[in-house]
Amino acid sequence: MNRNEAIKRIKPHLTKERYEHTLRVADTAIELAGVYGESEEKAQLAALFHDYAKYRPIEELKHWIIKSNLPKDLLDYHHELWHGPVGSILIEYEHGIQDSIIKNAIYYHTTGRAYMNKLDMILFVADYIEPGRDFPGLEEVRRIAKKDLIKTAWMVSRNTINYLMSRNNTVYPDSFYAYNYLTRKIKRKDGLNG
Repeated sequence: MNRNEAIKRIKPHLTKERYEHTLRVADTAIELAGVYGESEEKAQLAALFHDYAKYRPIEELKHWIIKSNLPKDLLDYHHELWHGPVGSILIEYEHGIQDSIIKNAIYYHTTGRAYMNKLDMILFVADYIEPGRDFPGLEEVRRIAKKDLIKTAWMVSRNTINYLMSRNNTVYPDSFYAYNYLTRKIKRKDGLNG
């Protein structure tokens, strides 16, 4: 599916602001894919569909979680978390996108996961650093993104967990698994134990 076809399919499901965010995430993902030797086509498609289910009614999202093989513990966490996993199902059901690498990147784009592959990390990072975002510490993350994808994904994971905890929000286990996995990868790369 080319960019124009994907845009035609996602646009009706997004607000104007979310649509513009999605285009920026896609451009950022393409750029990161080029830097890190990942498929730009897959990065673009995953990015264009990453928020596809974000504005579906909560009851519809809940229905898909209950009806499908998605983990039922998702229902114990804030519904803001549901759009990635449900979106990964809907893109196949409604648009025939069956590529598991693309589907997984969409599934885990808010939480990350242990054993993230390059496309998982690219979408996870692109969603966080896209040019429309602006919050303290972001410029450092953007700077590292040009040099070290694993460290950047680790920073996004750490910052996201810290943000959620500072607001006394629950943190989905995949977020901790991602953080621990990325921490171990960085320590091994640096020759440290841990």
